[in-house]
Amino acid sequence: MSQFSDEADFDAEDDERDELFEDDIDEFDSGDDSDDDDTDEDDTDDDDDDEDDDEDDDDDEDDDDEPEDASWEEIDLVVALYREDGQPVAMSMAPELANDLDELIASLRRIPGDAGATGLVSIAGEFFVVCRVRGRTVQVLLSDAVAANDWPIARDAVYFLGEDIPDPDDDSEPTGDLGILADQGLSEINMESIAGNLDEDSDELLARIVKRLRFTREYEKALSTPHRH
Repeated sequence: MSQFSDEADFDAEDDERDELFEDDIDEFDSGDDSDDDDTDEDDTDDDDDDEDDDEDDDDDEDDDDEPEDASWEEIDLVVALYREDGQPVAMSMAPELANDLDELIASLRRIPGDAGATGLVSIAGEFFVVCRVRGRTVQVLLSDAVAANDWPIARDAVYFLGEDIPDPDDDSEPTGDLGILADQGLSEINMESIAGNLDEDSDELLARIVKRLRFTREYEKALSTPHRH
């Protein structure tokens, strides 16, 4: 065998070794890419888990911020006032309405009063809510905006009025429609004077409002009559 034939064989063997070496390198690189992809996917999954945990934490914080419902012992009264054929009528309403403004509005809307119906709510002697419903028109007055930090219906009223929850250390003051009963004989100035009175309990202040509206006898009767489900 000639020298050139042996050299050709050696060259062929060298070429085969080079090809095998390059194939090994390609497989190694491919493996690295796959590992990188797996690592990126793991990182993405971890990020998603962290975001889910953050959202859960936010939900928990929101739940913690919600005030607890007033108990039946803390609910002073829930009464509706309206006129039927011109005559004053007052009736007690379900105590649970003292914790949900939307439900209170829905219940008042079902009362067939001549000029709609007005709901009165007093909680723990601390604040009152006056809500008047006439068809699609709803007016709300809250005697103490700061109460929104502690009581659900006060918070509902502040949200309904499109306002922010005040700081717990802010001064107590009414918010909402002070002229809510102006056409019934209680001027805006007089309502402001009553709602801003911090010396009397809220149920006593509502009694003064009722007196101005000339519903006292019917109102007292409603207070003495338990609500029937």
